[in-house]
Amino acid sequence: MPAPVPAIATLPRLLQPWTLAGGATLRNRIAMSPMCQGRAHDGLADDYHLVHYGARALGGIGLAIVEATAVHPDGRIGDGDLGLWDDRHIAPLARVAGFLRAHGATAGIQIGHAGRKANSAQRIAPSALPFALGDPAPRALAAGELPAVVEWFAAAARRAAAAGFQVVEVHAAHGYLLHQFLSPLSNRRDDAHGGDRDGRMRLPLAVVAAVRAALPPAVSVFVRISATDWVAGGWELDDAVAFSRAAAALGAELIDVSSGGSVPKAEIPVRPGYQVPFAAEIRRQAGIATGAVGRIAEPGMAERIVVEGLADLVLLGTPLLREPAWAQRAARDLELANPLPAR
Repeated sequence: MPAPVPAIATLPRLLQPWTLAGGATLRNRIAMSPMCQGRAHDGLADDYHLVHYGARALGGIGLAIVEATAVHPDGRIGDGDLGLWDDRHIAPLARVAGFLRAHGATAGIQIGHAGRKANSAQRIAPSALPFALGDPAPRALAAGELPAVVEWFAAAARRAAAAGFQVVEVHAAHGYLLHQFLSPLSNRRDDAHGGDRDGRMRLPLAVVAAVRAALPPAVSVFVRISATDWVAGGWELDDAVAFSRAAAALGAELIDVSSGGSVPKAEIPVRPGYQVPFAAEIRRQAGIATGAVGRIAEPGMAERIVVEGLADLVLLGTPLLREPAWAQRAARDLELANPLPAR
């Protein structure tokens, strides 16, 4: 006979279900962090993406967040990025989202624009500052163009909902377009979308609001941010707290807390769990759920993060690339006989 399914109360916290405000219930607190694969053609998902994400759903994760998906063709990090700038992208992604849901995982997708870090001749940014020495300078966006940028994100969000995704994550981290507006290292504007922190947050918050408005209530909005640029005079934790509090007021449900990306050679003290303290502080000060990501590889560490209230969700990158059934090993390591029953 199969082993009995343990009562929820006896499950380790990492493996307990978590219901989002929109109504989707994650079967556990383990999420696949969005990681670019570079396998799409003209932004279209194919069998590679179905198998790649589907394998992690079969492996037992609670949430799969599909990799950075471009809201505009010129906003791709690389030519192989997925896209949601056109309705023809909906059906291929719907196959992926449908498979994830059918096999017990909540389906999420990250939407973004790479700005000055895009692999495009038509790079745009808040200011005409290249990312690295020798890079072409991007074109600074005129104030009159910014509503169109907001609409790119809103339209992509609508397509994500049409494809059946239950979570849409706005990418405002890693030195890409929205982070470029947030950071004083890349935003030197002297209009209403630059200057002090409130001005620099204006466009990214408009995107969060527009994405929330574009989605039905059943779809939750997450936002990935960099909590710090790791450079003096850049975006810092207190800025991240202020932004997270404002995003929460606009309907964001979780802040996915990463760091860095604004400059090419920041000194980042990478070590196991090095970004977890940022997630903990944002959760405490901004009053919003957070996701912890970055060098979290062992189930014991992941369990401690949620038990100690440092974050509400643990996002894994490389560990899930190496081991699609990481969640099943976590269950074994945490001494459960059958922790991940099918829905």
